[in-house]
Amino acid sequence: MDFTECYGDSVSSVAAAARSGSRVRVRRLIRSGCRVDLQDNRGWNALHEAAAAGSRECVQEILSAVGGRSCVGSRTYVNSLTHEGESACYLAAQRGHLAVVRLLLKAHANIDQLTNDLSCPLYAAVDSGHHDVVKLLVSKGAEVNRTHTASCWTCLHQAVYKGRSEAVRILVNVCDLEVVDDHSISPLFVAAQYGQTDCLQLLISAGANVNTQAADLATPLLIASQEDHQACVELLLQNGADPNLACSRDWPQLPVHAAAEFGHISVLRRLIDVTDRRCDCSPGSVSPLYMAVRKHQSVETLLQEGFSPDAQDCSDSLGVRSPLSFALSLASHTPCSESVRLLLAAGASLSEQDWIHALATDRTELLELILEYRWIPRLETVMLDCSAPRRRGRALLKQQELREMLCVALSHLRFACCWLPVLLKAGLEPSLLLQPDMLEQADSEVLNYLLEFVNWSTLSPPLKHILDKRRAEKTWEPHTHFDLIPRLSHMCRLQLRQTLGTDLLMRTDVVQQMPVPTPLHSFLKFRDISEPLCMARLHHRL
Repeated sequence: MDFTECYGDSVSSVAAAARSGSRVRVRRLIRSGCRVDLQDNRGWNALHEAAAAGSRECVQEILSAVGGRSCVGSRTYVNSLTHEGESACYLAAQRGHLAVVRLLLKAHANIDQLTNDLSCPLYAAVDSGHHDVVKLLVSKGAEVNRTHTASCWTCLHQAVYKGRSEAVRILVNVCDLEVVDDHSISPLFVAAQYGQTDCLQLLISAGANVNTQAADLATPLLIASQEDHQACVELLLQNGADPNLACSRDWPQLPVHAAAEFGHISVLRRLIDVTDRRCDCSPGSVSPLYMAVRKHQSVETLLQEGFSPDAQDCSDSLGVRSPLSFALSLASHTPCSESVRLLLAAGASLSEQDWIHALATDRTELLELILEYRWIPRLETVMLDCSAPRRRGRALLKQQELREMLCVALSHLRFACCWLPVLLKAGLEPSLLLQPDMLEQADSEVLNYLLEFVNWSTLSPPLKHILDKRRAEKTWEPHTHFDLIPRLSHMCRLQLRQTLGTDLLMRTDVVQQMPVPTPLHSFLKFRDISEPLCMARLHHRL
């Protein structure tokens, strides 16, 4: 290539003059024999520079200079490309130079020439918001439904994405409104996703399908709900968007689920009004509460609107039994612990899996949280399987819930040093734990702590046999006073607890209201007994 007429940066003299927009200088250089087809290190020639600069006069001068060539040669020059595959027409359209584009088209510029990255003059004009250029190119027959970019977007997709409402107004009259990209996403879907309300309205008015679905079945209403585009949600609903159309192949996801998951409360309330309540508890459906557990504001809203705290069992579809189980599994995160609190306050049922989350650990926060909202029933209530009213805002544990709690506790005795003090102080009848497994496997300190809450002298012969065997094997080191008859003071507090009920004694101020000396209050509530040392818990705190 001949660079004898080029500057040090490889831009030719004519190209440099064209860049500056100097028609007089361009004409003089051409007449002096300077070439217009020399390319710089980007592949740009004088016509590229003039078109990019928007100098209609320079473009005209350059085109006149090549006009004497053959028709084929002239067209070849007009459509010459930079190293990026950009034509002069593309550069002018990209920069909004309407007069230059018109002149180049008259000179037979290829209106649909693609660049290396699959763009074209129309796509560039749309992307940059040059609506007059868009209008010209469309009127001259530019291909409007061609796909561009790696994701196969059309000009209409890009116009909507950028919020070029004037370009959309032009394109909706000539484009395929249902054209989709490589994920089967239509322009209307894009408008809903990016909150382009004006573009969405134009597409709807032109007849675009408001219930179009992407490859994964997501709908415009789902994506607008997920992104909290309230105006788009309202516009879609007003124009026939179906809030009950399943939006996932894996489980029956609805827009209300997306709003709940991301905590978009205003959108959530709007969708609750129009969503079929079968999603609340019906088998095969999924309650929005499952999606809401990470956003306790959503949980609160759904419960206020009457959604069941228990919902349906979604073990098959989501791998969790209930919203509470899901929240408990995530409760190390503050929003989820608040969701646990809200679900418990609303009366959510506890399952065996839920008790595992609370008991099979060296942490007691979840167990304490549960017991804030659940009252452990008296022994006679458990035996009779009868119900009792709520007490101080707490619901009574159902017999099944209590049975499962005890089963889980006795199956995880290595954590008994953590859960045992919490349960006994919450009013659990100690005799319920006087089981062979407990006495055979519990740590020595745990066993001593439990025996302090009972009359150890009246244990049944089988249980005494287990204790004697452990003592002989030196796997249990009992307190010395366990060989004696309990003191009268201990017998008195046992009788008081039996009379009042463990729940009232341990969880209310009933003792403080009795005519007994204040120093006895702690003793009567068994607070003088030292808790067993939990090494794992101590290590965690350190």
